[in-house]
Amino acid sequence: MAKNKSKLVYSTAPDWQNRPQEQDNEAPQKQGTVYLQRVTKGRGGKTVTLVKGLAGDLKRWKKELQQVCGAGGTVKESTVEIQGDHRQKIAEYLKQKGMKSKMAGG
Repeated sequence: MAKNKSKLVYSTAPDWQNRPQEQDNEAPQKQGTVYLQRVTKGRGGKTVTLVKGLAGDLKRWKKELQQVCGAGGTVKESTVEIQGDHRQKIAEYLKQKGMKSKMAGG
């Protein structure tokens, strides 16, 4: 015997309009310390700045940091990579935004 799996299509409940609407915006995440690391291994001798620990939309962060540094970049896993050694510029930019940053590695 098959179960009747009906989905509610119309509701006469008076509170259906008062339900909170789902928002596309993410809930603000608490921002911790951001780590800035300079790396050359596995990149043919070219220097890359790794930015770890950013909360929120990493693609948006990548775009902002590329504009600040005047360099290319990418997002890999939970890290933003900016071409070149731009740790100082990024640290100053994050400080202006009220965020803590630390230099990590060589």
